Amino acid sequence: MTKPAVELTIVGSIGIDTIETPSEKREEILGGSVSYACAAASFFTHTGMVGVVGSDFPQEFRDTWSTMSIDLEGLQTVEGKTFRWGGVYHKNMDNRDTLFTDLGVFESFTPELPAAYRNAPYLFLGNIHPALQLHVLEQVHNPKFVLIDTMDLWINIAKDDLEKVISKCTMLTLNESEAELFTGEHTLTQAAAKLLELGPEYVLIKKGANGSMLFTKDDIFLLHAYPLDSFKDPTGAGDTFAGGLMGALCASGKTDKEAIREAMVYGSITASFGVEEFSLERLTQLDRDEIEIRVAEFKEMCRI
Repeated sequence: MTKPAVELTIVGSIGIDTIETPSEKREEILGGSVSYACAAASFFTHTGMVGVVGSDFPQEFRDTWSTMSIDLEGLQTVEGKTFRWGGVYHKNMDNRDTLFTDLGVFESFTPELPAAYRNAPYLFLGNIHPALQLHVLEQVHNPKFVLIDTMDLWINIAKDDLEKVISKCTMLTLNESEAELFTGEHTLTQAAAKLLELGPEYVLIKKGANGSMLFTKDDIFLLHAYPLDSFKDPTGAGDTFAGGLMGALCASGKTDKEAIREAMVYGSITASFGVEEFSLERLTQLDRDEIEIRVAEFKEMCRI
C-alpha cells in the first residue's frame, strides 16, 4: 500500500519534559515543539516530522505519534541522550522558571529532509537555530507557504541569520516580548511594521491567554483565545496553535488572507484542547468532530 504524500513538513525539537504546575508534577513526559505541532496538524493533513531523539527515547512515545498517523521518516535516532527540559509554572500559569535544560543529541542536530518531504507545499520551521532553518530552506522545492517560529535566544545571539530566514518565509510568528526585543518598539503595531519590512507577508504575534494578532502591510486581524474554565499544562500551546494553523491551512489548499484567518481559528481551538491535559494526552483522545463543535461555539461567541 502506497503511503499518502506528506503535504506539511514540520521541523523542530523533541524532548522529554519534567513539568511542575501549582497543582501537579509530571516527570519524563513527551514534549518538544515538533511533537506538539505535528500532533495538532495531524487532525487536518498528512504531516511529516523532522527531529532527533537519542537511543534512550521510549518506544511508547513513538507509538503515540504512530497512532496519530504522523509520518516518521524524517525522525533521526542518534546514540546518546534525548533532549530534556524541566520547568515550574507560577500560580498564574503564564510565567514559568526553567529548572534544567540538557540538550543531549539535539545539540548537534542537523535536519535532513527525506526526499518525500522536499516537495511538501507547506513547511513549518519550529524554534531551532536560524542557521538550521536556513539549511532546511535550501532542501525544499518551492513551497507554497513557509511559517517560521523563533525565540529571544536567537534574537540575542544569531540575529543576522534570523533576519536572513525571515526574509525567505511567508509568515513569522513570535510572542509579544520577542517582537519588542527584536525591534526595540514598544507597541505591537510598530514592531510588526518593522518585521514586515524584512520580507514576510504576514507577522503573527502570539499573546498567550489573550489570543493572537495577524499583521500585514494593509491590515490587522485580532483573534481571541477560547475561554477555558481550567487547564492543566500550557507547555507547547504555541506550537500546538501553529501546528493546527498550518494543518488547517494545508487542508484548505489556499494561502490567502481569509484562509489564514480561518486556519488561525482552528489552530487556537486545537491548542485549547491541548492544554487541558499534560503533554499530548488530550490530543491523543481528540477527534476532528470535537474540534468542529468547539470552532462553531467559538465563532458564535465572536459573532457581531
